[in-house]
Amino acid sequence: MAAPAAPAGLRIGLMGGSFNPPHSGHVAVARAAMRRLALDRLWLLVSPGNPLKSHHELARLDDRVAALQRLLPDRRMIASDLEARLGTRYTVDTLAALRRRFPSTRFVWVMGADGFAEMHCWRNWRDIAALAPIAVVDRPGWRFKALSSPVARTMARRRLDERLARRLPCAKPPAWTFLSTRLNPQSSTSIRRLRTT
Repeated sequence: MAAPAAPAGLRIGLMGGSFNPPHSGHVAVARAAMRRLALDRLWLLVSPGNPLKSHHELARLDDRVAALQRLLPDRRMIASDLEARLGTRYTVDTLAALRRRFPSTRFVWVMGADGFAEMHCWRNWRDIAALAPIAVVDRPGWRFKALSSPVARTMARRRLDERLARRLPCAKPPAWTFLSTRLNPQSSTSIRRLRTT
């Protein structure tokens, strides 16, 4: 799959992950982001391999992209192998490449609260925050950990009230918001465990 189109001024969410396998929890986060941020598009970037996770049970990239696309309920949501095509392994490199390629597009990094709670372990997380605003979508059991995380504490003054979330794509980074939403308990880890029992 080639890089999706990103015309100047378009509000595009970027949601990365292993999606191993994709499930309704991913869709719930995607829907919340589309609606609450008033996005024009949402690109779901299927990682060739998360540097912080074991690749032992990782399904083929093409299979994960196809399975995710089948789940997505909106044509504006696009599952993509863009990171493999760009040759990037880390979010900071992916965002930098997209900023260079599409300098006038309004990108927002979309992630679950579970990822945000651990974002301080990511490579150059401060540079990530400087490259794009961040929307954090609540996940079961992760709200407190996310909101008390090192990244949340460091960027406390840059937090946008979720009632103003539609402004986030136009906000100058670093900027972030936390989106409360109906929680979906599914996780890729629990699905894989069920398959092996």
